[in-house]
Amino acid sequence: MAEHQTAVEPVVIPAPLVRPEDFDAATRMALDHIDGQAVRVVADGRPENTRKGYAQDWASWSKFSTDHDVPLLAVTPGTLVMFVEWLWTRPGSKPGTCMAPSTIGRRVTGTVVSARTEHGVKLEEGVARLARNRLKQLVREMEEKGEQRGRGQAPPLLVDHLTAISAACPDNLMGIRDRAMVLMHFAVAGREHEIAANRMRDYADDAGGLIADMRVSKVRPRIVPVPYGSRPAICPVRAWTAWKDAAQLDDPDGPAFRRLHPRWHTVMKSGLQPESVGDVVTRAGQRAGIEIRFTGHSPRRGLATSARLKGHDQIVIAKQGGWAPHSKVLAGYLEIVDQWEDNALIGVL
Repeated sequence: MAEHQTAVEPVVIPAPLVRPEDFDAATRMALDHIDGQAVRVVADGRPENTRKGYAQDWASWSKFSTDHDVPLLAVTPGTLVMFVEWLWTRPGSKPGTCMAPSTIGRRVTGTVVSARTEHGVKLEEGVARLARNRLKQLVREMEEKGEQRGRGQAPPLLVDHLTAISAACPDNLMGIRDRAMVLMHFAVAGREHEIAANRMRDYADDAGGLIADMRVSKVRPRIVPVPYGSRPAICPVRAWTAWKDAAQLDDPDGPAFRRLHPRWHTVMKSGLQPESVGDVVTRAGQRAGIEIRFTGHSPRRGLATSARLKGHDQIVIAKQGGWAPHSKVLAGYLEIVDQWEDNALIGVL
């Protein structure tokens, strides 16, 4: 009787590895195509506001390059410095003003990103570093002369302000909407475009309050738990429920915060634009008789400031508002609070 024969697996000899510098022309072309497609997919996935902003930045760069006979794709450390100096002389958004430093910084960022993603330019690492240093020099010179550009940082909208705003909201659809929107804006540390993009289904009831889905964000989407407030007058959950019931909102895909008819003040089907969200915040503060002029960024900064005053950690605050965990912007907000707690003079004088 023949013994059982064990099958022998054939030995596979791997092909020799080809290093990237030895790729042939066809392989390089195929890889470049794959890279270009990947860049396009990521670029197309950006929020609409971000894409519009980058388009404006590139349009500004295009005008600069035409005015100075600089090749459009010559995005280099030197040309970016020239770009900053050119932008410094450009008019601001309001007549009689000059462009704000923050706007210039965004123009540089948008130009670099657009060159890389939209036009496939391979830029050196840190290509904008020299331009940003030049911008810092210009800002320092401006401050030494006592000049000011832009509106500066948005003032924080704090809990005491929320109390006054809530009390001053009239008992009609506009007042109910404004109260709910300002309180929710604060609770989720929202950006204007995030609040404007929210739909009914983005606010889900939960045993502890609401689960808010900030699905449209220029940085990253996030899920934000919004608990019931200890003070009913400024509770975002109760305010949201009151608005939803008063406006008879029942379409889960409809805007969460709606426009009101300018004459009849009835609820319309369309939602608010991001700029309109900021206008509501500004008007709410004025209605309450608060002398500070709040903007659409004030509730976001206000949440960060108020949470820090209650001792919350930066990581916890960052998670609520969708900041990067070690965001320099957020750290700057918190530093203003911490300067009184961590002060070298405490216990000295």
